[in-house]
Amino acid sequence: MTIQTPPVAVKQQSQPSPIHKPAASTGPTVTPENEVDFSLVPSPSFVLDEARLHANLQLLAHVQEQSGATIIMALKAFATWSAFPIVQKYLPGATASSLNEALLVHNEMPGAQLHVYAPAYSPDEFAGILPLASHITFNSFSQWQQYRKQVQSAPQRVSCGIRVNPEHGEVDVGAYNACVPGSRLGVTQSQFKPDQLEGIEGLHFHALCESGSEQLERTLAAFEARFGAWIPQMKWVNFGGGHLITRADYDVQKLIDLVRGFRARWGVEVILEPGEAIGWRTGWLVSTVLDIGDNQMKFALLDVSVSAHMPDCLEMPYRPMVLGSGQPGEKAFTYRLGGNTCLAGDVAGEYSFDRPLKVGDRLIFDDMIHYTMVKTTFFNGVKHPSIAHRALDGSVRVVRTFGYQDFKGRLG
Repeated sequence: MTIQTPPVAVKQQSQPSPIHKPAASTGPTVTPENEVDFSLVPSPSFVLDEARLHANLQLLAHVQEQSGATIIMALKAFATWSAFPIVQKYLPGATASSLNEALLVHNEMPGAQLHVYAPAYSPDEFAGILPLASHITFNSFSQWQQYRKQVQSAPQRVSCGIRVNPEHGEVDVGAYNACVPGSRLGVTQSQFKPDQLEGIEGLHFHALCESGSEQLERTLAAFEARFGAWIPQMKWVNFGGGHLITRADYDVQKLIDLVRGFRARWGVEVILEPGEAIGWRTGWLVSTVLDIGDNQMKFALLDVSVSAHMPDCLEMPYRPMVLGSGQPGEKAFTYRLGGNTCLAGDVAGEYSFDRPLKVGDRLIFDDMIHYTMVKTTFFNGVKHPSIAHRALDGSVRVVRTFGYQDFKGRLG
């Protein structure tokens, strides 16, 4: 039994919503999940739907055009480099948080703007980052002072900024809230050092996560109240990420108006760096039932691991959606779905189905492209999912498979 019916929940633990495109879009048709032939890909595999990716990027390009903002892709959420040529059709660059990410952008997005931010740079990594970057943001004035002379003597011009903390939290999950008391991310108003701004051209705040434009509006007010005195000295302000622009209920026009208003007030460039919004609802993780058991309730063991392949489900945590499933007891047959590692807690949750599951059935986890592939591991040496693309014409190609050498190469 291949489960291919539409989902009833999404990664943000909300009701599903269609891909949101601007009214003027004439982009590719997005095939409903229940019409996608998942038998065309191996199991396990991540499947990126290029039509959905194009639709998301078209909306971001619309926001960029209407607001005047520069929108770049954050690799920490979406780093599927086989799709970078698609991204470059719409966005001018990307943001990296390490030398490895910077090299990936440099090598796979030739000519793109490369913005870099990390909580702290080691001397050896910074030496590698500097020749690649167009923009570098520092988390503290002490890091800026440590590397200022290197930046100023670099053969190419690099625009530098300071990350600030607006001390305004809009994120409920503490681990994802950069503005919690005692946060290590960004300079607070009380620690800001105006006398060390020489050479600094930008301010950067990142305080959102899966947030709407209403949350941005309040955060922006807090940022301006605390740091407005220094904005006139700047060339750009980076609003960071966490803007879930491609979610269907996101108020896109409000975002456009906020950016326009900010640019008019301050006369600076505005930068947005969403990652999740790019990969939002663009694909799936295909799995297969390996065994069925019963211990006070029915359970099904899959050829994927929550711990190794969907770690955000345990970190956030959240209940991933399986196409065609319902809540426990909602449908006739309920199972606990478990992964194939030895971790006792490698469990996705409890799901119900219209028919009994059997060995060999394919179960499809929805919305498994952003913050998923970037976090996968080879824990327990379990088989790593392949990566496949579903093209605009519905054809499927496998762009990457993994084996023993990939597992071995991470150890030594």
